[in-house]
Amino acid sequence: MTEGLNEVIHAPNRLRICAYLSTIDQAEFAAIRDMLGAADSVTSKQLKVLEDAGYVKLSKPTGRGRVKTWAELTPDGRAAYRAHVAALKALIEG
Repeated sequence: MTEGLNEVIHAPNRLRICAYLSTIDQAEFAAIRDMLGAADSVTSKQLKVLEDAGYVKLSKPTGRGRVKTWAELTPDGRAAYRAHVAALKALIEG
């Protein structure tokens, strides 16, 4: 019974990214990478999948110093994450 589960979000690293971003407005790439304990390439790939699905918005604001990548959940991403968590709870409760 996998009704309502979101295959894009369900992958462990993407689920962790969505859970992390759901509690804040945005996060810098390095903070997400460190939270995952993953390499830059792994983090980048997972964020790209979420971005391609329309769940995460990536931005690189220019200004002083080194350009950093920031990520935030889109409204669709927040809704998809909430629906996925609800489906997980329903699955657990049987």
